[in-house]
Amino acid sequence: QLQLVESGGGLVQPGGSLRLSCAASGTIFKIVGMGWYRQAPGKQRELVAGLTRGGDTSYADSVKGRFTISRDNAKNTMYLQMNSLKPEDTAVYYCNPYPRIPTITWGQGTQVTVSS
Repeated sequence: QLQLVESGGGLVQPGGSLRLSCAASGTIFKIVGMGWYRQAPGKQRELVAGLTRGGDTSYADSVKGRFTISRDNAKNTMYLQMNSLKPEDTAVYYCNPYPRIPTITWGQGTQVTVSS
């Protein structure tokens, strides 16, 4: 199994930056692709960025050029560097396997609020 704990969110002004972390417990972390997802109020959860086991990345059009996904398998941790943040980036951010594995539950997520 895989337990996931997201952290690093907060309140930031437009144009600011945040770095999210996803700490994973469970041996399968090293053998699955991982992704960052987000859910804004009243909207469905969406994929923000994915990183395959082979190292290929995929980003939502809305975050391309601003967000960077990375992982450190030695630390069982994944990151999302978010720059040039916009109010529309406000959401709860979650990490989970990419592609999704339905049996892996969602963590608590971390709230990102972009506001002046």
